[in-house]
Amino acid sequence: MEVRTAEPAVLFTGATKDYGTVRAVDGLDLRLDRGTSVALLGPNGAGKSTAIAMLLGLIPPDAGEVRLLGTAPQRAVRSGRVGAMPQTGRLIGGVTVRELLGFVRRAYAAKARDRAVPPLDELMETARVADLAGRRADRLSGGQAQRVRFAIAVAGAPDLLVLDEPTTGLDIESRRELWASVRSYAEHGRTILFSTHYLEEADDYADRIVVIDRGRVIADGTSEEIKRRVPGRTVAFDLDGPAAALDGLPGVVGSEVRGRRVLLHTTDSDATVLALAEAGMVRDLEVTGAGLEEAFLALTGQKEALR
Repeated sequence: MEVRTAEPAVLFTGATKDYGTVRAVDGLDLRLDRGTSVALLGPNGAGKSTAIAMLLGLIPPDAGEVRLLGTAPQRAVRSGRVGAMPQTGRLIGGVTVRELLGFVRRAYAAKARDRAVPPLDELMETARVADLAGRRADRLSGGQAQRVRFAIAVAGAPDLLVLDEPTTGLDIESRRELWASVRSYAEHGRTILFSTHYLEEADDYADRIVVIDRGRVIADGTSEEIKRRVPGRTVAFDLDGPAAALDGLPGVVGSEVRGRRVLLHTTDSDATVLALAEAGMVRDLEVTGAGLEEAFLALTGQKEALR
């Protein structure tokens, strides 16, 4: 769901940040409207972490401006309107999950003015940690600990939720459980901004994808819009006979043979398919456009996708 308002959830205007001679963020202009789920992608060193740190008020820009929910980042964070889930961080030891979340919830409730902080049981249900209520917070698995960190991030019912590589190191099931919690929270019209090294997460969970490189936005749009920026298509079919001369077919610029399955990368899929049909080679034919991984590689000039 997308809700446009006069005041965006996030607004970078010419934001710049240098570390010595290295420019991490270079005049970044970015607007995120409220009620959207946005993935922030980029290769290592692209400036993602620095941009998120400026967004949360942890470091100031050297030039330009960053605004959250119509105010300064530090003020938005202090008011509890922003929740954040960092990549790393230990949970407090010696307390149960219920005790930890109860403390965090009370701290937010004490300063909440214009929004209702959820009851503790509702918070634990939202984050899918009710089954962990009596467990020691410092004795959880990686996936369980991430769900508790998510519960901490949403304990104040923030309007903006920022997730920095939230599923790094988690197994597939833990990743699915965490994203189910994020989706449930986003359904209430909240704004979600997340960075990730798993491109399929951006494809599956983001309304909009922003790709940055060298501190600047190089692509911005829906997953399908990003994919369409990469020319060419892939024609796949089952091979029944020799694979000779496939690269010589019209439009074909490259080919792969994976067992009996052939993938032809082509700039003219219609001409390629017609040539295959004339040669009697059309078996279980499939024509697809570029995936998000291929688009990311093409846009950033990387040799291999983020993993």
